[in-house]
Amino acid sequence: MHRCVAKLSTARDGRNEINLNASIQPVDAGFDLHLAGRIVLRQRPSCPAVVIAKGNPEIAMHHGNFRIDDAPFDTIALNEATVQDGGYLLGSGGVPRARLTIAGNAFEIAPLDPSFDRITVRFHAEPDETVWGGGEQMSYFALNGRRFPMWTSEPGVGRDKTTALTQTMDAAGMAGGDYWTTNYPQPTFLTSRWLAVHLDAACYSVLDFTGPASHTIDVWSNTARFELYAADGPLALVSALSNRFGRQPALPDWAIGGAIVGLKQGLASFDRLEKFIAAGTAVSGLWCEDWAGIRETSFGRRLFWDWKRSDTRYPELVARIATLRARGIHFLAYANPYLAVDGALFIEARDVGYLALTLNGSEPYAVDFGEFDAGVVDYTNPAAADWFADRILGREMLDIGIDGWMADFGEYLPTDLKLFDGSDPMEAHNRWPVLWAEVNAKALASRGKTGDAVFFMRAGFSGVQAHCPLLWAGDQSVDFTRHDGIGTVVTAALSSGLVGNAYSHSDCGGYTSLHGNVRTVELMQRWCELSAFSPMFRSHEGNRPDDNLQYDSTPELLACFARWSRVHATLAPYVRHLCDEAVAQGWPAQRPLFLHYPEDPALHAVQDQYLYGADLLVAPVIEQGATARDVVLPGGSPWRSVWSGEYLAAGMHSVDAPIGRPPVFYRPESRFAELFASLAGVLAA
Repeated sequence: MHRCVAKLSTARDGRNEINLNASIQPVDAGFDLHLAGRIVLRQRPSCPAVVIAKGNPEIAMHHGNFRIDDAPFDTIALNEATVQDGGYLLGSGGVPRARLTIAGNAFEIAPLDPSFDRITVRFHAEPDETVWGGGEQMSYFALNGRRFPMWTSEPGVGRDKTTALTQTMDAAGMAGGDYWTTNYPQPTFLTSRWLAVHLDAACYSVLDFTGPASHTIDVWSNTARFELYAADGPLALVSALSNRFGRQPALPDWAIGGAIVGLKQGLASFDRLEKFIAAGTAVSGLWCEDWAGIRETSFGRRLFWDWKRSDTRYPELVARIATLRARGIHFLAYANPYLAVDGALFIEARDVGYLALTLNGSEPYAVDFGEFDAGVVDYTNPAAADWFADRILGREMLDIGIDGWMADFGEYLPTDLKLFDGSDPMEAHNRWPVLWAEVNAKALASRGKTGDAVFFMRAGFSGVQAHCPLLWAGDQSVDFTRHDGIGTVVTAALSSGLVGNAYSHSDCGGYTSLHGNVRTVELMQRWCELSAFSPMFRSHEGNRPDDNLQYDSTPELLACFARWSRVHATLAPYVRHLCDEAVAQGWPAQRPLFLHYPEDPALHAVQDQYLYGADLLVAPVIEQGATARDVVLPGGSPWRSVWSGEYLAAGMHSVDAPIGRPPVFYRPESRFAELFASLAGVLAA
């Protein structure tokens, strides 16, 4: 019997090293591809693992929302397999059509005729196998039974085709979204066999878990390279993936030591900050995203995309930043990878050739962002990337004392422009958030600020982990809705954490307010409870600040924010421990329950509560009007309530959850038990 063996990756769980080998074994006129005792692919004449075709796509973009359709033709199921040169030739009707080869921890499929630019690969699935991954998913943590296109875009408003809000936004410009739309897709999936598969490509692809016997990936390319990983449990598997994609540095003390207050009212922001401090808020930063000026639009108050301080809106900003720093308060700002065509930096970049061009190369490409246009700084040009990192992020921001910023957008690269390196925009689109992250990381490194200053991003793709120190969950609606409200923050953190992103957080209070959807007191209170148990606690005034409650709108809301900021600050020693684990092991701060309790399949799909490290369990209230909720306490040992001190046995419990007392439990044997027990007193103070 022929046997082709290739050495694969090594997974580490911090204690043991697992040597992995892949093997192809001929079976029944086909073959099985094995990895560490698991079947990965099963090729049979009656059920081919590979199908190829030629694509015929239609792509439309409107304000970062995409409609992508395809009408493939010349589809061929490759139901024949013959051994050749340590791999296999796959064919049909006696005609070889594609080559499958193994090298290292990867296998590659390449049609012999490169005009076949659609490859479908069916991976073996076991009954009752749970699947996770797909980057940062907002609606579903376990992916079983659904398809997930891998294309970075605006997630949409509502994200539920049955709701009036989503339907209204769709009618207004494809802006409603769906359960799978996300700023940060990644073609990586993990299964409860503790196996992971990663498509090593940036092209459009689809992860399809609707079939009972296969996990399918559709690839829009004439090659498909897959990396395989296996481990003896989920912790080791997550470590292996974080090694592959890159680990983030530990967050600085200031970022985890209190609240970052988001205000965008120009000079008045500094006076408002004093009210937060007077109310007893543990303040670590002031975030003014309007530092470069504002632009009023029908969507709401947006920013002026010319990344220089606005002396009109923020006079004497450099001196004010220094004064705050002397008080231990850090100043944060905002930037994105585009330049408004009516700004000075657009002209500067245009004149030196740093902007992406129209297809005929005659002029800079202008992207319509809704009532204004912006140019695309072409990060495939190394000189343009260096220019943005130094000229804007360095000289305009870091050099005046700014210690952090929201590195927004990255999802909008159109597919009909000309790039400096000649690459196909369809291939470059998903890479764009990674290139944007590289530019931001380069700016920090150039000033010696890596691990000291922090930028946070919503957009991503495979490899962003090596450059972006912190995610935020994007632009949630200011409500409790299932697919676009507060609960999606938890799903986002859990899903992104499995593929190598250690730190996530959200806009406390939510962001998107449209068509009469505005914040309620209850939402503001519940979001504080959730944010206190995330690595960064940062508020946002939203897209329509004048129409919505703010945390300084009433004494009650201000007191609420202050209380939970103190809880967050008190947890800093524990979060420092989680940062140390993230650096050493690649484990996320916010973890699905099964990560530490893999033996219980009932935990596989739990997405409305999480472990904060191994020792805290957080079950936030994410349903409007709820004053109690069901909580799963995993394992065999009792857990203890942070607020009451009551011990509860492992299992399912209905737990009282009035506003101000979300269910939070800790392991009594934890070395941080005394710290956790002190939180009740901190909250009551």
